[in-house]
Amino acid sequence: MNFTLGIEEEYMVIDPQTRELASHEQKIVEAAHKHMEDQVKAEMHQAVVEVGTNICTDIKDARNQVVYLRKTICEIASSLGFQIGASATHPFSEWEKQLITPNPRYNEIIQELQDAARSNLIFGLHVHVGIEDRSMALHIANSIRYFLPHIYALSSNSPFWEGRNTGFKSFRSKVFDKFPRTGIPPLFESISEYENYINLLIKTGCIDNAKKIWWDIRVHPFYPTIEIRICDIPLTVDETITIAALIQALAAKLYKLRSSNLNFMTYKRELINENKWRAGRYGINGKLIDFGKESEVNTLILIHELLDFIDDVVDELGSREEVENTYKILENGTGADRQLAVYEETGDLKKVVDYITEQTLVGVS
Repeated sequence: MNFTLGIEEEYMVIDPQTRELASHEQKIVEAAHKHMEDQVKAEMHQAVVEVGTNICTDIKDARNQVVYLRKTICEIASSLGFQIGASATHPFSEWEKQLITPNPRYNEIIQELQDAARSNLIFGLHVHVGIEDRSMALHIANSIRYFLPHIYALSSNSPFWEGRNTGFKSFRSKVFDKFPRTGIPPLFESISEYENYINLLIKTGCIDNAKKIWWDIRVHPFYPTIEIRICDIPLTVDETITIAALIQALAAKLYKLRSSNLNFMTYKRELINENKWRAGRYGINGKLIDFGKESEVNTLILIHELLDFIDDVVDELGSREEVENTYKILENGTGADRQLAVYEETGDLKKVVDYITEQTLVGVS
């Protein structure tokens, strides 16, 4: 198994003068298509640009591709009078003022979900790990669910919403929770059970295809991957690559256990949701529940245990340096911690936006 990677990042488009979100009228996307064809696309809101790597052979390839994508999009945006920011929510822009991209698919979603969709002005990181066998992919997805709050805490980068300090390290998921079919998925015993569930939703008109299942992790309906969707978009390339490396290593470790007829314990969605809520509220600075011990444990300790758990696969993957960058996040704080520190020092959310746009370019330009 090669455990190939695919990484998608969603960026804010910002007016450099007002620091508000700005509609780029798809000019950035149109210009980017000349350089990267299908690797950049519009999103529902006109202030969003999404980029995606090609299939990455390893974590070094992933870094090179993410750097190229960030650099190119930032340069194109600058040439058109915009800036790009990597934060999972904008500190003060209001969703009510944002324009929707004209598109039949988006119109359909707006028609169905109304303000739940219009207010969904958030920016995420999606990581795909290549696993050809769908039964194996489901097994790994079932097991990774336990670790999703740990990874989510490390990615937390959305403390502000419409000019308020929300008290959450990641408010993005609170916004997204208004959508149906989101959050931690249930446990599926077999790929046939999973596919029967999808087919029933299609048959009964709940969805027209499986891409409208927006869980925090899913066996992708069209690609031979598992897709982890829980993460906030991190401020820096280094953080994105660290999180992708952790996810890849978890998939490799769980595959290794399964191949040796060993399994990692799986837990009910209701229990994992308790940890997800804590991770969104406190980031890496709180406590999660260790369900094996049935007790609260500092999140930092559990992240160290996660690093120990995957240690025997990272050298084979060639990702030790990227995985060990986790310690830098634990030392320096997540994007949310650093955004809050800037606000505490300046009291100015425009300064927070400036910090976001600067950090977005770290390691890129």
